[in-house]
Amino acid sequence: MNRKADHAETKVARSAADLHKKNGPMALPIYQTSTFEVTDNDEQLRVTGSDSYYTRYGNPTNSVAEKTVAALEGVDAALTFSSGMGAITTTIMSLLKGGDHIVAQRDVYGGTYKFLSQWLPKFGVETTFVDTTDYQQHEKAIRPNTKLLYVESPTNPTIRVVDLQRIASLAKRHGLISMVDSTFGTPINQRPAEYGFDLIMHSGTKYLGGHTDLICGVVAGRKELIEKILATRTTIGNCMDPHASWMLVRGMKTLAVRVTRQNENALRVAEFLEQHAKVRRVHYPFLNSHPQQALARAQMSGGGGMVSFEVDGTGEDARRVSEALRLFTLAPSLGGVESLVCIPVLTSHLSVPEEERRKMGVTEQMIRLSVGIENAHDLIADLEQALKAVGAAAAVTVG
Repeated sequence: MNRKADHAETKVARSAADLHKKNGPMALPIYQTSTFEVTDNDEQLRVTGSDSYYTRYGNPTNSVAEKTVAALEGVDAALTFSSGMGAITTTIMSLLKGGDHIVAQRDVYGGTYKFLSQWLPKFGVETTFVDTTDYQQHEKAIRPNTKLLYVESPTNPTIRVVDLQRIASLAKRHGLISMVDSTFGTPINQRPAEYGFDLIMHSGTKYLGGHTDLICGVVAGRKELIEKILATRTTIGNCMDPHASWMLVRGMKTLAVRVTRQNENALRVAEFLEQHAKVRRVHYPFLNSHPQQALARAQMSGGGGMVSFEVDGTGEDARRVSEALRLFTLAPSLGGVESLVCIPVLTSHLSVPEEERRKMGVTEQMIRLSVGIENAHDLIADLEQALKAVGAAAAVTVG
């Protein structure tokens, strides 16, 4: 059977299972072990570096998770890490050295921005940040020592959409490695490798796991790059625990059905917010008002579960709305079956300087929603009652 021909729903439901008939367990075994026994020293040498040697190098449970993501993204291989930031930092440290240069879009997750702007310069690696959708800026920023083009799409929390084919082509034209954080997109809604991307990163904590109960990261891509990253991961020790890998595989079995429902719910929520008198602006890629709507619909099969909006009021109004919500739980992170709400300037982008946040368009009035799988009517009703908090304090004062 040609597993490459399977659709995404089938790939995640069956994971990386061997479909040949055999008397084996339906559920993936957890190899909760740090080391593996060998029969003799010759075998010891043969298994060194495999997933049956020492779990810092690999583990059979981890391998299933990695093969599942690689199949979903349509690439050679994938690696799991102990967190999304672990995936980003280990990958970049694997492929760059002192004196190298990165071109990155300005709209990135706050932790990524901090690593690129504050940590990498300590090791002699410089990053130039450019406007996310100004592709001439991307090209003009490339130097002779540039090695990596780094993007995120859709972006956190402004939900901008990057032209994946254009960025991948630019990287190839200049002999650069292209890397995309596709966490918001998910492999269900977009597959960057189809547009030529070398590396695709996911914070598996979010949609891949899907149940707000594990921390992990994944990088998928070309075999030769993954092998370099593996060597660094083994040295740094940023590997994933086998039990967490088992939970990741279990979570991915329902990825397609979860994301489909989240796509539907998020679009309905975004359409409701766009018509609300107390909402200044809504950011969602499948809205007609979104500046990259045509691009989003061309390269994404769904708009995703993330919606951000700005209240027509103050930062305090945004806080009041977030605290008045009942079904949207006030908490960081995203991508789980339950709906969450946060204020980006207080969470995901707290570490980004205020001036840079302004350039990104991340305002004090912005609220970020991770839309779950609940009933859309209930979610909209919750937003309706919470938005009554906008201007409420001022009205009480005046009264």
